[in-house]
Amino acid sequence: MDEQKQLEAIEKIVRENLAIIGEDVNREGLQKTPRRVARSMLALTSGYSMDAAAILNSAKFAENCDKMIVVKDIEFYSLCEHHILPFFGKAHIAYIPNGYIVGLSKLPRIVNVFSRRLQVQERLTQEICQCIQETLNAQGVMVVLEAQHLCMQMRGVEKQGAITVTREYTGLFAQDATLRQEFLNMINH
Repeated sequence: MDEQKQLEAIEKIVRENLAIIGEDVNREGLQKTPRRVARSMLALTSGYSMDAAAILNSAKFAENCDKMIVVKDIEFYSLCEHHILPFFGKAHIAYIPNGYIVGLSKLPRIVNVFSRRLQVQERLTQEICQCIQETLNAQGVMVVLEAQHLCMQMRGVEKQGAITVTREYTGLFAQDATLRQEFLNMINH
């Protein structure tokens, strides 16, 4: 479906939902809301149309480097697939090259690709890790995500400030607890 048809379909559904909850969809403040929500939804789910491996491959360089490379404190924003409410936080990524490095800006881009989809934090962590591992054939990859979930803060249990931490690791990180701890120490400074 092309973008214009997507916008129109989402806009129609939003208008119907507003009417169902008792709003006057012709009220001045709501007249343009269905279109704004539709545009927002397409932006927040833009990761479906992106190819993470292609992004990494576009800046993959042969390099004789075998030490841990870390990019930490990468902000991300996603939508919980259970309630379509935001969760957001920081991603921390480490990889140990195996003949190839990647342009550093590509790691935050990969986070964006997978976070701009309906997600659960656990799968988001795994997808980022697996993509880097498979595309770079790294000796090891470790990803840690720390996030706040508005589905826990605004509704349900309503616990403010709760942080969910997930991690995924492959290769040398899976084999060596000392290496995992070194990465955790680096991101906790």
